[in-house]
Amino acid sequence: MIKKYYDSDCNLGLLDGKTIAILGFGSQGHAHAQNLKESGCEVVVGLRKGSAHTAKAEAAGLKVMEIEEAAEAGDVVMMLVPDELAADIYNTQVAKHMKEGDVLMFAHGFNIHFKQINPAPYLDVIMVAPKGPGHTVRSQYLEGKGVPSLIAVHQDHSGKAKDYALAYASGIGAGRAGILETSFREETETDLFGEQCVLCGGVTELMKAGFDTLVAAGYEPEMAYFECIHEMKLIVDLINEGGFAKMRYSISNTAEYGDYRTGTRLITEETRKEMKQVLKEIQTGVFASEFIQEFKSGGKAKFLATRQVEAEHPLEKVGGELRQMMSWLKK
Repeated sequence: MIKKYYDSDCNLGLLDGKTIAILGFGSQGHAHAQNLKESGCEVVVGLRKGSAHTAKAEAAGLKVMEIEEAAEAGDVVMMLVPDELAADIYNTQVAKHMKEGDVLMFAHGFNIHFKQINPAPYLDVIMVAPKGPGHTVRSQYLEGKGVPSLIAVHQDHSGKAKDYALAYASGIGAGRAGILETSFREETETDLFGEQCVLCGGVTELMKAGFDTLVAAGYEPEMAYFECIHEMKLIVDLINEGGFAKMRYSISNTAEYGDYRTGTRLITEETRKEMKQVLKEIQTGVFASEFIQEFKSGGKAKFLATRQVEAEHPLEKVGGELRQMMSWLKK
């Protein structure tokens, strides 16, 4: 059973007198920086020269520096840049500014677990990973609430690495909801598996297959989109609120009966076997190696070509037209 921690278990005072450098101001970066600042921490934001995010960070009252300046100023350095860029940024711009006793942080374990970043032994290396998008981390904080977060310790030079993780997590609001301790390995491997087999790869391919099956059988694309894609949010929201039980309570008996009758015909033993193979490729580094090589090539040819093919699928055109009818999506 994973142990849970709350604000009462955290000492935010550990961050007093320390400068926290947030490298990146994207989805997570903007939330971490603003929440920490409003929790009383000294925060600077590190961005590349000419970044489109500079004006946003400054408008939020944050001090913006170039990445190397921020890394030098920071006693705590949080890497909130894309996985494929993190190693190069750390190795060329950050590492030389990290001093003994500094704390290096991540919100995802990829680059540490797969040894793309190998921090000096005189650093604490920790993770704080909110289990929600940055805009939710921010909005929940503003409402006096929080998003549950994971923490992990990779390297404990000071003997206080876990305490620093708890303090930082509390500063972004996670202690209001709950902080769960894990490891870099567990967070990385489960995160990649969930994305590939269920949340992104699995769900999108299932929706696309349903859409294609109905259209090929002669049904109108609009009907196929509504039934196989649009309504997915309704089901997922119910599961998110109360698990499978609430979803099944809320749908019709017809739908529930169909759920029990058909689910295992689609997710077969062969599918489960393939999931195990995907997990093995993640655990052994096969996926990481392939991903790193694709992005090191510079052109990202396969990645961009696949993105283009997916963008041209008929469901994207149909979906775009139908969404124009939905005023609540036009916020």
